Amino acid sequence: MNVWGLILKCAGWKFTITTPPRDKCVICVAPHTSNWDFILGLCAYHSIGRKANFLMKEFWFFFPLGILLKRLGGIPVPKLKGGDLSNRLVSLFKERKYVNLAVTPEGTRSRTEHWRRGFIFIAKGAEVPIQLGVIDFPNKHILITEEYWPTGDVETDMRAIKNFYKKYSNAGKYPDKFAV
Repeated sequence: MNVWGLILKCAGWKFTITTPPRDKCVICVAPHTSNWDFILGLCAYHSIGRKANFLMKEFWFFFPLGILLKRLGGIPVPKLKGGDLSNRLVSLFKERKYVNLAVTPEGTRSRTEHWRRGFIFIAKGAEVPIQLGVIDFPNKHILITEEYWPTGDVETDMRAIKNFYKKYSNAGKYPDKFAV
């Protein structure tokens, strides 16, 4: 067991990651109701020897914090006009040999029923699967057990993905902040 797994074990968490290791995928993580989601997800993924990438505002990538964030898989995101981020990320997938991009479709820790669809566009454009991850606080269990290949019909894809997460409607640290 590596240090990442030891941290989780000492905190009483367990994890089940049964999706195949991939050089490239999008990891959809929900519910996202707490900053702890990031730390727990990072520990779980690293504990099995996989490295996840994550998006963070460019603002946070100052010296020396930026070095650590990039080493942990951080991708700085500049403020963009016109919603070009999805296209840039599709290009990133095509340029790099390894990208496991973790995203939170809610885009906020606050309650919202409108999930952002960019992660579906990214996965379809990069021709990679979406692995569905859950951080289940009541059971102290982190899961990545399902994989979904986008069809090209964003509404159908979003319905299927949200349907998966319905059974985890009370899994967030703050369940009242999660909606599917």
